Order: sequence, then structure tokens, then C-alpha cells
Amino acid sequence: MFKRPKSLLSECKKDFFSQRATMKNDMRNFHSFSQLVLSAGPLKSTPAVKHAKTSHFEIEILDAQTRKQICIVDKVIQTSTIHDVKQKFHKEYPKWYPSRVGLQLEHGGPLLKDYITIQSVAASSIVTLYFTDLGQQVFLAEYTGPLLIYLLFYLRIPCIYDMKESSRRLRHPVVHLACFCHCIHYIRYLLETLFVHKVSAGHTPLKNLMKGCAFYWGFTSWVAYYINHPRYTPPSFGNRQVTVSAISFLVCEAGNHFINAVLAHPNHTGTNASFPSPNYNPFTWMFFLVSCPNYTYEIGSWISFTVMTQTLPVGIFTLLMSIQMSLWAQKKHKVYLKKFNSYMHRKSAMIPFIL
Repeated sequence: MFKRPKSLLSECKKDFFSQRATMKNDMRNFHSFSQLVLSAGPLKSTPAVKHAKTSHFEIEILDAQTRKQICIVDKVIQTSTIHDVKQKFHKEYPKWYPSRVGLQLEHGGPLLKDYITIQSVAASSIVTLYFTDLGQQVFLAEYTGPLLIYLLFYLRIPCIYDMKESSRRLRHPVVHLACFCHCIHYIRYLLETLFVHKVSAGHTPLKNLMKGCAFYWGFTSWVAYYINHPRYTPPSFGNRQVTVSAISFLVCEAGNHFINAVLAHPNHTGTNASFPSPNYNPFTWMFFLVSCPNYTYEIGSWISFTVMTQTLPVGIFTLLMSIQMSLWAQKKHKVYLKKFNSYMHRKSAMIPFIL
């Protein structure tokens, strides 16, 4: 029988034991890796990056009719309301009072309420709103009422005055002149609202309409009742007082109209608006002295009307209008100082050298 050589047998044993040792090492390595994985715990998902909320918004305001950009109101905080945006818009454009500004989120959509926050309507950091002027309906209602109401009192309809007393007493010429001046004043208002001032159609808040109408209609009724009363007494200084005050009234009315025409067509230098400047018309030279000459002429008209009629209701109305317009003038004057400091350093707001 043949015998297997010892060298071959020993090599086979060495191979067998080396393979076994290798397998043991692999098992140890796998066991060590498994322990490492188990000690590390379950795999954790990468935390999602949280985006910080927008702290400020940019409000782009477009014209509701032309859809052209009017301005951009920046640095509007989250808690700001539509009313706050209107206030900032008014600072950029002083002629647009917050009560005249209507803002829509969509073209042709409903007007946004003043208490609505910007954050509640914002889909991104840039919000587009459409501007609508609410002034035309308010002004037409405010000015048409006084015109018609005064005429009713002037005609002395039976339900207002005693017909017997009205027929016995002749009217003083100042009564007819006062009616003429009052009608001229409000007809000018109506024509300027329609053809001079740049206003557009819109929906007027009922609250603003009622407040304006109550003020103008109520005072007109009180004024007209006294002036057209059969027992009305003419001014103390007679025709001289009436004539001088009537001329002053007409001059102020003319000046007010020409100033409004200049304000409706402001001058521009490049892309920046410049302060309204006087032209060849002498009525516009008031711009050399005050920043709001339209208010100056308006108060002049009512002071003249007060002197001409010499009645207490007209005097009270003139006083209230003077206070309100002085506040408006000072507010506009501050805005003009910021924008046109080089033009404004020697000007007053409404009354030359005084206010």
C-alpha cells in the first residue's frame, strides 16, 4: 500500500488551522462592529432647518385704475395694520389723508378694514396692495348738501319761517350778496372736485361720509337760518363793511382756485418732485411766504364772509375751520421741511410770519 507523504499531510493541517483562525478573527470583528452599532443607538434623522419668520414687509402700492406703481412702503413690521400703512402712505403723499385712502388686496376686490394686520394678508415678504381714492364721493356729498340747503333757507319756504313776517320785512342787500358768495364758494368746490383734483371712483366708508355731511350740512343750516331770517339785522358799519369784505371774499376765492390748480399739476425735476413754485399769476406768489397757501385763502374767505354777514354761527364755523386747517397746514409743513429743506427754511405753514 502506498503511504501519504508526511510533508503533504502537515501542509493540509496548517491550511485547515489557518483558515479556522481567519474565520475566528472575522467573527470577532463582526461581533465588535455589531456591539459598536448597538451602543450608538438608533439612527437619528437630520433635524429640519426652521426658517425664521419674516420680521419686516415691503408694501407695494399700485394705482387701482392704471395698475402703475405709486410707491413702496418698506420696514413694515408684522403687527402693523392697514391703518398704519395708510399713515405711512400719507407721509409720502400729504394730500392723501388716511380717510381718503382705500386699499385692496386684489384688483376690484373689497376694501381692507383698518384693523386688519399685514401679517394676516401677506403671502410673502412683499405685499401688493391696490390704491383707491375715496375722496370724490365724500366731497361731492359734503359740498352739494350745503349748496342746496342754503338755497332752501334763502327761498324762505313756509315750513321754516313765518310767511306773514317774511312778507312784511324786506331783505337787506347783504342777504342776497351772502347767498351769491355762499353759492360761489361751494360751486367752486364741486367743479374743482370733478375737474381739478385728481380723484378716482371708489367705495366710501359710511362713517366718513356721515361725519363730513353732518358737519357741513349742520353748520350750513345754522348759518343760513340766521342770515335769511326775516329779523336779520345788517352789519354795523353798513355798505362799506359789506363791500370791503365781499371784495376780500372774491379775491380769496380766486386765490384758492389758482393754488389748487398749481397743486394739481406739481413741478418735477427728473424723478424727484419739487416744491410747488409760484408762476406769473400773482395769486400764486403766496408760495413765497407760506407752504400751504390754499388754507390761507380758505380761511381768508370765511373771515371775509363772517365780517360781511356779522353773524355768530358763521364766526363759530370760521373758528373751527381755522383750527382744523392750521393742524393740517403744520402737518404738511413738517413733511415739506423733510423733503424740501432748502425751499422751506424761511416759510411759515399757513399765516405769513406767524404760523
